[in-house]
Amino acid sequence: MDNVDLQVIRTVRDWCNAGHRVVLATVTRTWGSAPRPVGSVVAVRGDGQVAGSVSGGCIEDDLIERVRGTSIAADRPEKVCYGVTGDEAARFGLPCGGSLELVVETITARSAIDELLARLERGGRVTRTLHLADGRVELAASAGEVLVLSDEALVTTLGPGFRLLLIGAGQLTHYLATMALALDYEVLICDPREEYAAAWAVAGASLVSGMPDDAVVALRPDAHTAVVALTHDPKLDDLALMEALQSEAFYVGAIGSQANQRKRCERLKQHFGLGDAALARLHGPVGLKNGARTPPEIAVSILAEMTAVRYGYRILPPVPLQGRASIEAGCSV
Repeated sequence: MDNVDLQVIRTVRDWCNAGHRVVLATVTRTWGSAPRPVGSVVAVRGDGQVAGSVSGGCIEDDLIERVRGTSIAADRPEKVCYGVTGDEAARFGLPCGGSLELVVETITARSAIDELLARLERGGRVTRTLHLADGRVELAASAGEVLVLSDEALVTTLGPGFRLLLIGAGQLTHYLATMALALDYEVLICDPREEYAAAWAVAGASLVSGMPDDAVVALRPDAHTAVVALTHDPKLDDLALMEALQSEAFYVGAIGSQANQRKRCERLKQHFGLGDAALARLHGPVGLKNGARTPPEIAVSILAEMTAVRYGYRILPPVPLQGRASIEAGCSV
């Protein structure tokens, strides 16, 4: 669950504590070009107020009508499908061929919202099992990520979203951190160089003290963590990479040219004992090769590659257009 959806759950708690009727809808299946991924949530208050989204707005409008018309059962969750036919896709504003399935539940004392948020605010990942027969919810600690819908229950995982640790607090880091925050990453910056750390000023991104290898170890990277080294200083970048490449981080990248990447891999193998399997995980030169030249363009290329890796896509090397400067000459990140 990303930070946007976690904010929805907090809003659900506040509305319920204020005495409002609240309905929560979770995206459980999608077909074609669905607007939001599986696991996304939207909450609708009894008076029609909405928190979150699962479409461009048309599905939310239909949910508001259902909530206001009390056609949604108060005693048990139900499945609702949108956009299965072409006419429905057009009606609900879904992309061509898109459709999605929701599980809609009325929030009650059996929903365990207060306990859920207490666990989440302690930093834990939680498996939430919603029993479809009666709306009863069970919570348990979770180490992974799951969304399973059966005839009996909907099982989802909630908890800390994706994290990004950036080594170095330079100009590129400023743009990358700002964009990553907009993508709901928790952003952490490590730079032991006082002249860089003292000038850091991106609201929402946290400075981490200590050396880069210690910062990575303390973070305990999991499958929701990315680490990107951006200092151009082997004494700093190599330390972070040494630990990150032996962790469960889903993405590890380092700035530099292809020549620097080869030298970096040689150092990591010779001085730190990293094997070929670990080094194969290193994205370097970091980012998609899209001709990026300026710091904000390079930040876009890095986040684009991170997004592709996160969702399991492999981007093929680009082909320079005739008459244009070569991509390799323009992008040496």
